[in-house]
Amino acid sequence: MSAWPADTVQRIATTDDLHIAPFRPDGRTPGTPTWIWSVVVGGRVFVRAWNGRSGKWYWAALAQRAGTITADGATNDVVFTAVDDPDLGTRIDAAYEEKYAGSPYLPPMVAAGPRAATVEITPRDPA
Repeated sequence: MSAWPADTVQRIATTDDLHIAPFRPDGRTPGTPTWIWSVVVGGRVFVRAWNGRSGKWYWAALAQRAGTITADGATNDVVFTAVDDPDLGTRIDAAYEEKYAGSPYLPPMVAAGPRAATVEITPRDPA
């Protein structure tokens, strides 16, 4: 698994415009970009599906395990990995609470449904 360059992770941490596009079944064509909240914990990038495990992009990300993200004007080829670590989930909750404090959409994002649909996004190694 690759790590994000410090400048890229900093841009992702401070922007609110991350768009996720898992690949379509052909494994090469990005799907329709979906705007989504993102957080950074320990230099790692995480997102959650608003609709929990029933979210379309969530299932596409798990099925294809790759796609693209666009954040702060830059597009990156990425890998998606489901997160199932309660301790890490608590740290991700705290990152959401800090980054999106005051938003009426925050409470649902730290609830059980979206929490169960947490995905780590890592840069894809060039082939």
